Amino acid sequence: MKRSDFLKNSSLLVGASLFSNGLSAKEQAVQGMEDQAANQPFRLNYAPHQGMFSASAGKNFLDEIQYMYDLGFRGIEDNGMPSRSVEEQKKVGELLAKLGMVMGVFVVPKGGNGANTLAAGKEEHVDIFLKGCKESVEIAKRCNAKHVTVVPGDYARNLPIGVQTANVVEGLRRGAEIFEPHGITMVLEPLSDTPDLFLRFTDQTYEICKAVNSPSCKILYDVYHQQKNEGNLIPLMDMCWSEIGYIQVGDNPGRKEPTTGEINYKNLFKWLYNKGYKGIVGMEHGMSQRGKEGEQALVKAYREVDSF
Repeated sequence: MKRSDFLKNSSLLVGASLFSNGLSAKEQAVQGMEDQAANQPFRLNYAPHQGMFSASAGKNFLDEIQYMYDLGFRGIEDNGMPSRSVEEQKKVGELLAKLGMVMGVFVVPKGGNGANTLAAGKEEHVDIFLKGCKESVEIAKRCNAKHVTVVPGDYARNLPIGVQTANVVEGLRRGAEIFEPHGITMVLEPLSDTPDLFLRFTDQTYEICKAVNSPSCKILYDVYHQQKNEGNLIPLMDMCWSEIGYIQVGDNPGRKEPTTGEINYKNLFKWLYNKGYKGIVGMEHGMSQRGKEGEQALVKAYREVDSF
């Protein structure tokens, strides 16, 4: 074969391989840039939890954390961290440190529930809460956590609301004394699950945090719950901003990923970014689809609302 014919044929082969997928050179360049951007860190620190990517990464939590990192996430949440073995807690902490990821909240063991409410002012209830706080310090050390979730429990309806509030404040002050030396913040979460819960509104939680008066007692503002309880999201967040220490999200109705409900998350995330929020945005919600397709839809939704 003549050298000129060889070069001509080689050029044709290269051209065929470049455009065999039907894309022009310009289209391929754009696609390459999009693929690269898809794995870059998000503008806010959205934090998934175990199970969100198990169809792609498998059921091993450490593998899933690595997969989350590869997708661009830089934080995780794990409400059930206290139920994991000491060894697993340490492994999670070590992997997060290696990857430069942040550990979000876990729930303080028996930190307040219907049967154990701080509003009642009973010493046995407070003792259970304080025991959970002490356990949480050790767990937090293993997994490098700086925030823990506390729900004070149900109303004690036999007592005036002012007395209940004072009881909650007193119990939380004692909890804060445990967390302060370790730089750990308990974040109080007002919920919408049932009207029996004592803590339900942002301004109510703000008042309690002001009364506790500790850097270790702040608000966990869950957008899903507060959209259900009170709405008026950004104005209320702005009024109570000094006491908000942690954000969680979920769309409403349905408590699925952003873009599946009525909340304008792109606008809300832009507001958080401009506010200078550097903390975790916990992905405290389910998913609208199952399997790998659902996981891809989840990432696509967060890329969309993060593109403000």
